[in-house]
Amino acid sequence: MDKVEHDLTDDHWGALQAAWGGCAYCGVTGTPLQRDCVLPISRGGRYTLDNVVPACRSCNTSKCNAEVTGWLRRKRLDERTFLLRHLEIRAVLVPPA
Repeated sequence: MDKVEHDLTDDHWGALQAAWGGCAYCGVTGTPLQRDCVLPISRGGRYTLDNVVPACRSCNTSKCNAEVTGWLRRKRLDERTFLLRHLEIRAVLVPPA
């Protein structure tokens, strides 16, 4: 992990938590949230504003390093809603390149 560039700041993390308002995957609120990489680090992801979402411990542990859309389908979570919300939040929080 030391060789990968990670640029998620505490301010970014706070903005992500506020934007999602709970677990990005199941929507649970009122529980501590963990940083989860949509594209896992083991698959080339990084801790960046573009790739991290807040996840409850249950979802983060269950997803592990799975590909997000396949995992959402297996868990019978709303894949379409997650992907659209992820795009909306990225459009607001991630500056254009």
